[in-house]
Amino acid sequence: MNTDNSLTKLKDIAFRIREMREILGFSAEEMAGKTEVSAEQYTKFENCESDMPFTFIHKCAQAFGIEITELLEGRSAKLSSYTVTRKGKGQQTAREEGINIANLAPEFRGKKAEPYWVKYEYSEALQKEPIHLINHSGQEFDLVISGSLMVQVGLNKEVLNEGDSIFYNSSTPHGMIAVGGEDCVFLAVVIPGEDTREEEVRESVISARPSTKLLCEKFVKTTENEKGALQKIEFVNYDKFNFGFDVVDAVADKYPDKLAMLHIDRQKTERRFTFRDIEKESARCANYFKTLGIKKGDKVMLVLKRHYQFWFAMIALHKIGAIAIPATYLLKQHDFEYRFNAADVSAIVCTADGDVADIADKAIENCKSVKLKMMVGGSRNGWHDFDKEYPVYSSRFSRTEDTPGGREPALMFFSSGTTGEPKMVEHSHTYSLGHFVTAKYWHCCERDGLHFTISDTGWGKSLWGKLYGQWLCEGAVFVYDFDRFDASDILPMFAKYQITTFCAPPTMLRMMIKEDLSRYDFSSVKHMTTAGEALNPEVAKQFKKATGLTIYEGFGQTETTLTIANLYGTKAKIGSMGKASPQYDVLVVDPDGKPVETGETGEIVIRLDNGDPLGLFRQYLKEPEKTAECRRDNMYHTGDTAWRDEDGYFWYVGRVDDIIKSSGYRIGPFEIENVIMELPYVLECGVSAEPDEIRGQIVKASVVLTKGTEPTEELKKEIQNYVKSHTAPYKYPRHVVFRDELPKTTSGKIQRNKL
Repeated sequence: MNTDNSLTKLKDIAFRIREMREILGFSAEEMAGKTEVSAEQYTKFENCESDMPFTFIHKCAQAFGIEITELLEGRSAKLSSYTVTRKGKGQQTAREEGINIANLAPEFRGKKAEPYWVKYEYSEALQKEPIHLINHSGQEFDLVISGSLMVQVGLNKEVLNEGDSIFYNSSTPHGMIAVGGEDCVFLAVVIPGEDTREEEVRESVISARPSTKLLCEKFVKTTENEKGALQKIEFVNYDKFNFGFDVVDAVADKYPDKLAMLHIDRQKTERRFTFRDIEKESARCANYFKTLGIKKGDKVMLVLKRHYQFWFAMIALHKIGAIAIPATYLLKQHDFEYRFNAADVSAIVCTADGDVADIADKAIENCKSVKLKMMVGGSRNGWHDFDKEYPVYSSRFSRTEDTPGGREPALMFFSSGTTGEPKMVEHSHTYSLGHFVTAKYWHCCERDGLHFTISDTGWGKSLWGKLYGQWLCEGAVFVYDFDRFDASDILPMFAKYQITTFCAPPTMLRMMIKEDLSRYDFSSVKHMTTAGEALNPEVAKQFKKATGLTIYEGFGQTETTLTIANLYGTKAKIGSMGKASPQYDVLVVDPDGKPVETGETGEIVIRLDNGDPLGLFRQYLKEPEKTAECRRDNMYHTGDTAWRDEDGYFWYVGRVDDIIKSSGYRIGPFEIENVIMELPYVLECGVSAEPDEIRGQIVKASVVLTKGTEPTEELKKEIQNYVKSHTAPYKYPRHVVFRDELPKTTSGKIQRNKL
């Protein structure tokens, strides 16, 4: 290796080898024995005082129990179905004197064979010397591509010409040289004989799809394959689309008695609302709001937990053209003040529960824009009593020529970023239409089904799973207005109310599997999904074992609708986010915006070559610089990283700034969290980077233990050893801390910068 870049790469490899040796507790002498070199020579290799032959690196990888790619590149191979290596693009693994070797499948994980492109330069001097022999476990196959090769196996010698091949046990001493006066290029396939494990894949459990045409299909044109999998989607006639009129009222006119929502309050009181009910109550609410002075473009904050009045208010605001701002009841005074002032909120509809209204009132004292206050579920001085006042208004609210719709603003979320103040994410009326894929092809909602998504109405997830897509599919939503999540309280409801499809964030699924799931009846549930954060495969496996249900993961952001998912009609890979939705043109790119190779980690982006796809946000309100920053190079940059396998499935790695760079390795925190979550005494886990003078950064694991588990030093070591034995050892957490809880945003996402 003669160039500066080659020397740097050699130093990186040497550093990784030393790091792995120390992690696994091998002495230099032990490694010398494992790699079949002298202790002196091993030390030279590890100290980068001598070029490393390929066989040495290969034997190091075998001794460490990792892929050779991890030593060469500092990252794991990822592909498991197939990989293509273009001419001249193999991963150079070694360049000894007179020998050049390139790996032809560096991105394929768990290989049963290692294929190499090899070039032996012709040397007149070597023709007169004994062939240098080596041996290693397994078998080997060599095929000459050009030139001639003399191969010695044991005491036997064979001359191979172009097209000739040889297969032999590589435990027998063997070696080779180029002969015939010219260089020899050949294919070498090394077969160590180790087993691999394929990714578990599951078919969807939904047995039938609704055949009756949906009313919303006047706005949506789809193409499916023979399995019902979505191949293409096109949105049409949406210039004036308004969810209140074009979906709620349209379904109410055709199916007035069709159930739209089954609502259970905290006292377990049941309320059933038909689409006709929703049409009438939202009309009354719209007339009420207009009388109070709310008009098109006004910003109205809804802090309504899971109260049924939220649905009336949302549809009413859409019909008026006011901009709805759903917000969580967990906000503190500072949070309210920031949101009121940043968005120029003019009205608030708030729950009477707890001290939410009191906190909001204190914030309003420092906010000039809020002029109108309405309370749901109670009364308070200075506030309108929503429940008493709105029912007296007319149940008719008609569409006019001025009714807003299409690309006009309709909705705004405050993003729940893990750092800094939240951004104001503005969506248009077409955002709701963009959730057609979410409900029909991911949630698998059916017209006669009952869908349950666990989410407070203050989060975007509630609109993903408690309103837009489900009503586009003319199905009903199940809502339980609980105070605090209690798995034992919720689990019996699946059988009692015959819930057919279910979606919950991974945090709540983790809590559910801590219960004895065998006690509950899930027979009515046909399909399960999750999103909001990455799902630990161990959670999915335990749920599958207990209930027979596969959890289908999906990915999207506050700024988008469902972007990547394991959709209906396709195989689901446990641990993968799935494939890109046909609604979006999704790529994985490097920091320069160039697409990365299959198996390489990069940032998830959405191409905007053909304009904004339906479902993508309009802008970060009042923040043109941040809007431009994420909408550069004709792409929307998500800030999330992943890699895509050879079948087109995306695998989540973390936020762009979450990647840990330790000892020359690039480590994604989620992979380590997955392993730690397999331990039965771990309730939650967050992995982050910790500064280190020698390694740059080290892996730190913050662990929340299950109730009754004693946090001991021995347990820390057990966690470290478990990670070492279940993933590449260099990824193990050098620092393990036990915590009572993990720092999270108000939406429940782990704040890694505070770990």
